[in-house]
Amino acid sequence: MSQTNKLKIFNDPIYGFITIPNTLIYDLIQHPYFQRLRRISQMGMSYLVYPGAHHTRFHHALGCMHIMQKAVQTLRFKGIAISPEEENALYIAILLHDIGHGPFSHAMEHSIVEDIQHEQISLLFMEQLDVEFEGQLALAIKVFKGEYHRKFMLQLISSQLDMDRMDYLKRDSFYSGVAEGNINSERLIQMMNVEDDTLVIEEKGIYSVEKFLVARRLMYWQAYLHKTSVVAELTLVKILKRAKELYHKGVILEASKPLQYFLEKKIKIEQFDAFVLEMFSYLDDYDVLSAVKAWQFNEDIVLSSLCKMIINRDLLKIKMMDEKPTKETLLPYKEEYAKMTGLSDKELDYFVFKGNLKNQAYNKQSEPIRILKKDKTIEDVVEASDQLHLKALSKPVTKYFICFPKVILGKGGF
Repeated sequence: MSQTNKLKIFNDPIYGFITIPNTLIYDLIQHPYFQRLRRISQMGMSYLVYPGAHHTRFHHALGCMHIMQKAVQTLRFKGIAISPEEENALYIAILLHDIGHGPFSHAMEHSIVEDIQHEQISLLFMEQLDVEFEGQLALAIKVFKGEYHRKFMLQLISSQLDMDRMDYLKRDSFYSGVAEGNINSERLIQMMNVEDDTLVIEEKGIYSVEKFLVARRLMYWQAYLHKTSVVAELTLVKILKRAKELYHKGVILEASKPLQYFLEKKIKIEQFDAFVLEMFSYLDDYDVLSAVKAWQFNEDIVLSSLCKMIINRDLLKIKMMDEKPTKETLLPYKEEYAKMTGLSDKELDYFVFKGNLKNQAYNKQSEPIRILKKDKTIEDVVEASDQLHLKALSKPVTKYFICFPKVILGKGGF
C-alpha cells in the first residue's frame, strides 16, 4: 500500500516554491478546518472594485508560514537560539492564525456571530486541533496566547511588523494590482534581530520599515477602505441582519444548513462549544453567496433589493463628508426614499445610514516597531526616523460618510 508523500511543495505566485517543513504541518493543512480557508476570500468584497482580488485565506496562511521559515532561518544565522519545538510552534501558530475567519471575514463579525473576533474563533479551532493531534499544538497555543516566556515569538505572529502583515500587504497588492502596497518583505526579514528577548529591526533596515508603513497606509485607503468595497461589505452586513430579523419573525429563508443555524441562533463567545465550532467550520463564502442569489427573489422588498445590489454590483451611493453626519443629515434622504417606496422608518435604515472609516498606519500606543541602532540602543521607529511623515502616519485619520440609494440623486436637490 502506497503512503502519501507529506513533504510536498506549493507553487506560490508571490514567493515561488513553498515547502511544507514536516508531516504534522502537512496533516494540519490537510485537515477540513484548514481546507475550508480555500473557500474564504482574503479581501472580502474587494473583487467588486479590483477584479483580480479573488485570492483566499488559504493562500495567505501558507505565505505567512513561508516567510516565518525565512525569519527563523535569519534569526538562527544571527545566533538566536530557537529549538526545533519552538520553530514548529511558530509555524503552527502563524499557519492557523486566521483559521477562525468566517465568510467575507469582517462582515461576519458584525452580523452572523455576535461581537466575536476571528482571533477568538482561531484559538477555539487550535484548541480543538490540539485535542485531535494529541497535544502537539500545546506550545503553539501558548505562543499564540502570549503566554510563552520568549516574547519575540508572539511579536513574529502578532505585532505592528509581523509575518501576517508582511504577507497580506504583498499578496493583496499583487492580486488587486494596487502597486503602492508592495513591500520588500525579504529585506525586512533579513534586518530582523532579537535584543533582550524583543524583536528589533537593525538600523540599516529603517527605510524598509518606513516603506512598509507608507504601503500599509496606502493599501488601507486604496483597497481595504476603498469606498465601494466599504459600501459592498456594509450591504452584506445589512443583508445578513435582515435575514436574521426575518428568521426571528418566523420567516424561513432558503439557505444551507450551517447558515440557517447561525441565522436562527444568537451566538456569543460563551455559547461557542464543540458543536457550534463544528457548524462554523462548515460555513464559507459559498453559503453566503448562494443565499444572496436565492434571496434576490424573496418577497421581502428590503432583503431582495439589498441582494440585487450585490449580485448586480448596483450598490448604494456612498458620499464622503468632512464633518460627522447627524441624524438630521440623513432625514431628507430618508423622506425622499420613503416617498418613492413607502418603506417604514425602520426599513429605511437598511438603505440610508452613516458611518466612518479609520486608518492609522502606525499606533504609538501599541507595541512599537523597535530600531536597533549601531550603538546598541533601541528606539521607536518614529523617533529613529528622520522622516517627518512617520509622525503623521501615527495619527489616526477618520473620514465620515453617508450611504443612500442612487435613485434619489437628482430628486429634491440632491
